[in-house]
Amino acid sequence: MSTTTVETSAPVNKDGSMAASPRKGTKRGESTPAARLVSHGILIVASLIALFPVAWLVFLSLGPDKDDYLHPGRIWGKMTFDNYTFVLQETKFFDWLQTTMIVTLGTTLIGVVISATTGYAVSRMRFPGYRKFMWVLLVTQMFPVAVLMVPMYQILSELQLIDSYLGLILVYCTTTVPYCAWLMKGYFDTIPFEIDEAGRVDGLTPFGTFARLILPLAKPGLAVAAFYSFLTAFGEVAFAATFMLSDTKYTFAVGLQTFVSEHDAQRNLMAATAVLIAIPVSAFFYFVQKNLVTGLTAGGTKG
Repeated sequence: MSTTTVETSAPVNKDGSMAASPRKGTKRGESTPAARLVSHGILIVASLIALFPVAWLVFLSLGPDKDDYLHPGRIWGKMTFDNYTFVLQETKFFDWLQTTMIVTLGTTLIGVVISATTGYAVSRMRFPGYRKFMWVLLVTQMFPVAVLMVPMYQILSELQLIDSYLGLILVYCTTTVPYCAWLMKGYFDTIPFEIDEAGRVDGLTPFGTFARLILPLAKPGLAVAAFYSFLTAFGEVAFAATFMLSDTKYTFAVGLQTFVSEHDAQRNLMAATAVLIAIPVSAFFYFVQKNLVTGLTAGGTKG
């Protein structure tokens, strides 16, 4: 029983000569090994640059003396966690933590609710002056803090909200809501209007359509608005130092200033406190990170 083999020959030109076989090259959009090596190297260097300040802060927090930052090499032989022990036991750290969490979470919740409803109303409803309304929100961001401090203090004083959590939350909302309203309006513009019409066909009210159909689709935008509101309230100093008079109601940003006096600065304790302060922000970022990139990109496509 004979077997036959089939050989595939190379293509032949019209003149009878053998045509060159096509070379295997990189596909379109596919990078070469050298390019991948360079890109990975750049990313590694950028990551190290970004992590260096954090690592340096942690390193300085392990030095027992306030002047160790002047001679960081000496810290290696005397590393200790005494700074963290002092901050947790001898300062009002947990009072600052309570105030910060109440103010930041309150600002985040109230700010996101107001900005989401505002952005949805401007995106979907055409009421008189809706365009000017958004520009008015934008204009409010033009005034510096120094200009707003005195009138806000007078208003809060008349409302008896000085040195209160609610007063500081309302002040922070005046900062976060305008930006987040623009952000949410741009994100709602990317959601098809047919979804609202489908909700009306099913008998939903406008608020029911917003709550049951639109908000689940707007989670990335809500995550960005929440993250911005959280960071704004968490790190703000001027308003918190002016409107919160009791040392037990300081936020973290104001509490850090207690380590600096006219003639002294306990930088080792400041570094340890800063490391502890970073924990809540890192935890909040971990919970919203999945939606941050999507929300940041989609929110700027329209509007």
